[in-house]
Amino acid sequence: MVTLLRRNPTIKPVLAIIQADEDDSALEINQKVAGMVGLNITHIYLTKECSEDEIVEEVLKLNEDPGVHGVCLQLPSSVLTSRVANALKPEKDVDGITDLNMGRLVRGDFSKGFVPPVASAVVDLLEKHDAPLEGKTVLLVGSEGPLGFALQCLIEGSGMVALKSQWSSASLQRQVMEANAVVLLGEGDIDVPPTWVRPGAAVIRCNPMNMSYIMTNAVRSSSRWLQEQQYRPWQLRSLKLQTLTPVPSDIEISRAQTPKPVTQLAEEIGLLPGELEAYGRNKAKVRLSLLDRLHTQPDGNYVLVAGITPTPLGEGKSTVTIGLVQAFSAHLKLNSFACLRQPSQGPTFGVKGGAAGGGYAQVIPMEEFNLHLTGDIHAITAANNLVAAAVDARMLHEATQSDKALFNRLVPSVNGVRKFSPIQISRLQRLGINKTEPTSLSPQEVSRFVRLDLDPSKITWQRVVDTNDRFLRKITVGQASTEKGQIRETGFDIAVASEIMAILALADSLEDMKNRLARMVVGTSRRGQPVTAEDLGVSGALAVLMKDAIKPTLMQTLEVRHERITLNKFFNIKCRASGLRPNVVVLVATVRALKMHGGGPNVSAGAPLPKEYIEENLSLVADGCRSNLRKQIQIAQLFGVPVVVALNVFKTDTLAEIDLVCQIAKECGASDAVPCHHWSQGGRGSVELAKAVKEAVSRPNNFQFLYNIEMPIVEKIRTIAQKVYGADDIELSPEAKAKVDYYNQQGFGSLPICMAKTHLSLSHMPDKKGAPTGFILPIRDVRASIGAGFIYPLVGTMSTMPGLPTRPCFYDIDLDPVTEEITGLF
Repeated sequence: MVTLLRRNPTIKPVLAIIQADEDDSALEINQKVAGMVGLNITHIYLTKECSEDEIVEEVLKLNEDPGVHGVCLQLPSSVLTSRVANALKPEKDVDGITDLNMGRLVRGDFSKGFVPPVASAVVDLLEKHDAPLEGKTVLLVGSEGPLGFALQCLIEGSGMVALKSQWSSASLQRQVMEANAVVLLGEGDIDVPPTWVRPGAAVIRCNPMNMSYIMTNAVRSSSRWLQEQQYRPWQLRSLKLQTLTPVPSDIEISRAQTPKPVTQLAEEIGLLPGELEAYGRNKAKVRLSLLDRLHTQPDGNYVLVAGITPTPLGEGKSTVTIGLVQAFSAHLKLNSFACLRQPSQGPTFGVKGGAAGGGYAQVIPMEEFNLHLTGDIHAITAANNLVAAAVDARMLHEATQSDKALFNRLVPSVNGVRKFSPIQISRLQRLGINKTEPTSLSPQEVSRFVRLDLDPSKITWQRVVDTNDRFLRKITVGQASTEKGQIRETGFDIAVASEIMAILALADSLEDMKNRLARMVVGTSRRGQPVTAEDLGVSGALAVLMKDAIKPTLMQTLEVRHERITLNKFFNIKCRASGLRPNVVVLVATVRALKMHGGGPNVSAGAPLPKEYIEENLSLVADGCRSNLRKQIQIAQLFGVPVVVALNVFKTDTLAEIDLVCQIAKECGASDAVPCHHWSQGGRGSVELAKAVKEAVSRPNNFQFLYNIEMPIVEKIRTIAQKVYGADDIELSPEAKAKVDYYNQQGFGSLPICMAKTHLSLSHMPDKKGAPTGFILPIRDVRASIGAGFIYPLVGTMSTMPGLPTRPCFYDIDLDPVTEEITGLF
């Protein structure tokens, strides 16, 4: 058994002493001396029957305690085994007895390890001897074990000659008489006759406990720990990238590059071992404690990578983002991260494919990035569907039970004691019932407490799945006889459309995430009151499911290791929530997408591209630039942020087309416009873009929000429609008007707006390319994500569940059962 007696365990820095018995007098002396050096001591007392396993278990606990900076093992040699000693983290080994610290001693490396305190004390005494001992002989008597080994290394390192002898040696007297200094090692009352010692020779009797030197090591360990907490310059070693022509497939490029171990990558960018949670060799979660450690560091420059209005031809925001970071880190030697959302399996197996980038600008291994990764979207799915299950189950139980039966089941008696859980006490407080004893509630209070009284027609929470499945857009649930007639219509969304996904993107801490999850509104009661996840009693469980998903995932690109979102949502929602302000917008465009916005023909999946997209057509390019590209630049300028246009070059683009795009972009107000060749050249192909971004970052930034948050909901929607989309006005359906009135009544009117509309046009009509004008934007419905903190109007026929095309990507995806290699991903 291990008996722990901890004193002042929370004061830092801390030295933990594990000892075999309790000696209060020694404790008082230790604490007094420790107080003089600003050190707190925690004593851990072990019983005499304590086993080696129990000692190791206690040592491992101290290893993981960030508040303990040094561990001293005051144990008899019979239990201080090699296994016990080497269980200690070397950086906390103030006794200097681990094999690693001994190895450092042999090499003369004192920058990280520790010297055994007794050995340090002996050498200090020898160096203070009246007569200089350099080149003289020091005899170590009883010198077996780590202490004797350490002494020999230190003595010889100080220029003296170390000789060893045992107490049983027949020549001990002669050796003592010939030595310039004698060091006596061993337990008990040890000594040599004075007549053996030559005149002027030093005799040192080693006390196995030298607390002042142990404390010195503990203070040094604490200082090193504090030093490690500071920001450290990156020591990033870029991977060598060998590009080929023609460019191979994305998955072939990914497999041709060997990523460095993620633990090595983390060390190179200044992460501490305790801040990393490895998921295999190539990826890891980064603990949020990193934010606390670096909170005094100034923010870096914030670059937002956005794009012109998307087309079926694609613009390549992911590849531009990754190519830009490769250019910054591998070629300009500027520290940079790319911030990308984990890919949804919907587009991965549907039409678009993965989101790892492409060509020589991609995240590796791309298979791991595109498939499951660290399971964050699965966590969102589980959490979202737990809420949905809780909603339907609660409606069933309320419909089939009395108030008393509900109360007895919601607040069960356990061992004769009935008590509220913390989340139930929170609900009571929100109801204005300031009671904590279940038996004290009146029948009316019991009824208010147990009945959420959800209106089935006003349930806003839907289930989600991470697959494009159009047949789940509208479903009927509760048709089994066991559900007792609780039938209602509902539907599924794609997992990344869940409000929990939005919360994950906006939350800045576990506490913030937990509070946002609790505030999520799942529906409305028959009395017209919002019902939240906290009312359901599920918000704590949601936080548990999401606790790892909130941690960012660390991976790397082909050469090294931004944000991608529409401008309005980023500036008006994310910037409000985070307090961060972007320094520059990188606006991604392609020649062929601009041709479509300039009036080029539509394209069909699987069909050859019309000649307009593979042959030079300056007229279409110019029309696309002067419509959509100009409008997108103007949108960014509404927020006062400089714009750099990144032209993602394809092999069918001509030099004249490229020059024309760059010329018109600058005429439209872009700080610069740069052709990019990252797909075929990696970071080297985006160096000019990186230089342009660096230049733009140095310019004045007059960031401003598009609207005052206190404006009425309808006016905020109108402002976005007119200033961002170019609409003449908006038109709200009766249902949308009723929702706006309800949100105002509930106090949600000051939330920002997140427009839910087609991404294929600035208008609500997907086929209207360029920069449409003269239209009325129809607002079909208005919904609220109270936990995430925004209101989202539904524009036109916007769907939150995509469908599969005639020929989905999954036709080409396969697995070799022998090599386990995946084919067909892109």
